[in-house]
Amino acid sequence: MGVSLSESAARHVANFITKRGKGVGIRLGVTTSGCSGMAYRLEFVDETQPEDLVFESHGVKVVIDPKSLAYLEGTELDFVKDGLNEGFKFNNPNVKDQCGCGESFNV
Repeated sequence: MGVSLSESAARHVANFITKRGKGVGIRLGVTTSGCSGMAYRLEFVDETQPEDLVFESHGVKVVIDPKSLAYLEGTELDFVKDGLNEGFKFNNPNVKDQCGCGESFNV
């Protein structure tokens, strides 16, 4: 199943990689943080590591470390605009609960 990007998110990431002038994709991960236990981590990837799992969605590579995949399996990363606000939205089917602000979650 893996992890995927919506078409909107893939376009947004591809545009940023082009503006940066380097990069092979985007890394998704989780860290222990926040009031619900875990938080998402999102960063550009300039080179992959041997242990990385790589998925491709709409032409953009999504890189995940094996430990994070257990929490992210089946997640779709979307990029949404709502009025003046815009940003990434994690559609994660594994989330059991999240904090009120949406910054952290638990599975």
